[in-house]
Amino acid sequence: MAAASLHTSISPRSFLPLSKPSLKPHRSQILLRNKQRNCVSCALIRDEIDLIPVQSRDRTDHEEGSVVVMSTETAVDGNESVVVGFSAATSEGQLSLEGFPSSSSSGADLGDEKRRENEEMEKMIDRTINATIVLAAGSYAITKLLTIDHDYWHGWTLFEILRYAPQHNWIAYEEALKQNPVLAKMVISGVVYSVGDWIAQCYEGKPLFEIDRARTLRSGLVGFTLHGSLSHFYYQFCEELFPFQDWWVVPVKVAFDQTVWSAIWNSIYFTVLGFLRFESPISIFKELKATFLPMLTVGSFGHLLI
Repeated sequence: MAAASLHTSISPRSFLPLSKPSLKPHRSQILLRNKQRNCVSCALIRDEIDLIPVQSRDRTDHEEGSVVVMSTETAVDGNESVVVGFSAATSEGQLSLEGFPSSSSSGADLGDEKRRENEEMEKMIDRTINATIVLAAGSYAITKLLTIDHDYWHGWTLFEILRYAPQHNWIAYEEALKQNPVLAKMVISGVVYSVGDWIAQCYEGKPLFEIDRARTLRSGLVGFTLHGSLSHFYYQFCEELFPFQDWWVVPVKVAFDQTVWSAIWNSIYFTVLGFLRFESPISIFKELKATFLPMLTVGSFGHLLI
């Protein structure tokens, strides 16, 4: 009786599962599987190229399982970049590629950096040229001054060379004035105006070897071509105008020089400089009007103090 009941309670059907498993997976499993595939795809893409995750406030970008990433690819010319967006599909697990142009700040940064490098290179070249000119001119001038007696200084000591160099250079200058006075004064004026403009630029705050060569050249050119020659004839005119030897002649000549001649020469100087800078006559007149009285008063008071 017990065996019969045991036989009836245990049958082959009891070893089968109570419920037949469903062949269609649940929706949550599908979404989880899609998310895993999307994460694997994004990880592979991140390994291949430099990717930047993007978050959007659009409703379509917040669907379940959607992942959007993008990377930037700079164009050849460096002016425009192309942004490529990789979007993983929501439910089908497909990978789509979308490209759209965008202006990137990296191109502007590269342009600014390149511009700064070019400016630094130009400044270095200018400093090299200016230093070469200054050192060459200074070496030539010092050599000429110190070797004034090189024809007959055989056996001289260094002390004797340095002792007689100033005196003999002054004698050589006087001889040059007698032989060709206009040319000698033109050379002196050109050198003085060039060095004076260089000193003025350094006083304005520019470094020693970052001066404006064009400005210095213009000033020296005006001094060489006009100031030396005009000053020569002006002083001859003063000697004819005041042919006296009394004590009052000197202060009268100084007053005439600092009023009449200074006004004439300052006007000539600024006018010629304006034309050398290719400025318009109106601009030259405005500059002359603004600097006429200050230059005249400063020059007059300066000579009175001296």
